[in-house]
Amino acid sequence: MRTTATTEAINHDRRRLLETAALGIAAAGAASMLPVHPAAAVESNAVRPFRINVPEEDLVDLRRRVKATRWPDKETVTGQSQGVQLATIQQLARYWATDHDWRKIEAKLNALPQFITEIDGLDIHFIHVRSKHENALPLIVTHGWPGSIIEQLKIIDPLTNPTAHGGSALDAFDVVIPSLPGYGFSGKPTAPGWTPVSIARAWATLMQRLGYTRYAAQGGDWGNAVSEVMALQQPPGLLGIHTNMAATVPADVSKALSVGGPPPAGLSADEKHAWDQLDDFYKHGLGYAQEMSNRPQTLYGLADSPIGLAAWMLDHDIRSYGMISRVFDGKTEGLTRDDVLDNVTLYWLTNTAISSARLYWETTQISTGGGFFDVRDVKMPVAVSAFPDEIYAAPRSWAERAYPKLIYYNKLDKGGHFAAWEQPALFSSEMRAAFKPLRQAI
Repeated sequence: MRTTATTEAINHDRRRLLETAALGIAAAGAASMLPVHPAAAVESNAVRPFRINVPEEDLVDLRRRVKATRWPDKETVTGQSQGVQLATIQQLARYWATDHDWRKIEAKLNALPQFITEIDGLDIHFIHVRSKHENALPLIVTHGWPGSIIEQLKIIDPLTNPTAHGGSALDAFDVVIPSLPGYGFSGKPTAPGWTPVSIARAWATLMQRLGYTRYAAQGGDWGNAVSEVMALQQPPGLLGIHTNMAATVPADVSKALSVGGPPPAGLSADEKHAWDQLDDFYKHGLGYAQEMSNRPQTLYGLADSPIGLAAWMLDHDIRSYGMISRVFDGKTEGLTRDDVLDNVTLYWLTNTAISSARLYWETTQISTGGGFFDVRDVKMPVAVSAFPDEIYAAPRSWAERAYPKLIYYNKLDKGGHFAAWEQPALFSSEMRAAFKPLRQAI
């Protein structure tokens, strides 16, 4: 996510202009991940099966690079104030070089129905799992940075097969999980223009191509931006959205945060807590977003050093980093060491460190200066889940003002930025509850 990201995507006057930005963009696919077959002409709107097959030499090279890392000196302070600590990243490196097995997650992914389809000149990779239950609600779920489709793997079965997870057949979803452009196995844009605006249009095309006439959307981080822009665009068939990182920050709060000022007077206890979370993030957690928003191409080290990439990804937000550091210190958390490294390894093997970072730069180019969390003029039904360890937990009062058609709000007692990944059972039950009001339209 970022702070000055997608406000103009909310601006009606500019939205129509920006929606043309993605036309004519060519893409580099993920050919090295596919079995080699003779080239064959395919229809531009064809949906083709996809299977991952990482060459063994790529995994050997990865382990060699990890073992050859040149380490800096240890941080000069106690704690995390200087960034990812040497002990944490060295524990990660030892496990990555000796114990992590990419083939396990590769097999897990290949056991799922995966596909590629070309939209606006770019190959889009996605997982598509249909429920066995009738009248399942189609749902497109979008990841963010530094996440991937791996974030959502644990919620696929609870959503598509709810009767095996404490739900009823009436709670079932058909689940579509795409990889963002420039991420994972989707194509890498070779020209500017892919922003949350064009991605939202592409997702609507994807759902239409899959034959869905009514569906919902879900996301956090960039996935929230894409889902909210979909709600602004109101494509045929979209019933509503769910967000786990809502854009609800009032204008006076956003302005004070942007200049480092004091909080506005009259904040409630929940609003003051949200202010404190955001104030800390604005002052101490924005370095990665600022660099990727301004100079993503400069980050060559992320493409050359797997440990450099891992450290950059771990340092997304302080609460997620704290959880991950405890994991590599042997503690039991919502994520495992394999979870973390499955995701980092996906970025490494697909060489998407810089292509994914460009989404920040792309969105900054069309920004009118508003913050990533600023209120958007969403007129469609919106459901909000506020997780306590997210960058900020949106208060109900802000959600009610931001979303005139708020259909669901719940403040959770656990879960953070990677909520679906960390707390899949809780997250899945949230999805079932959040979308109950929409099911009558199916």
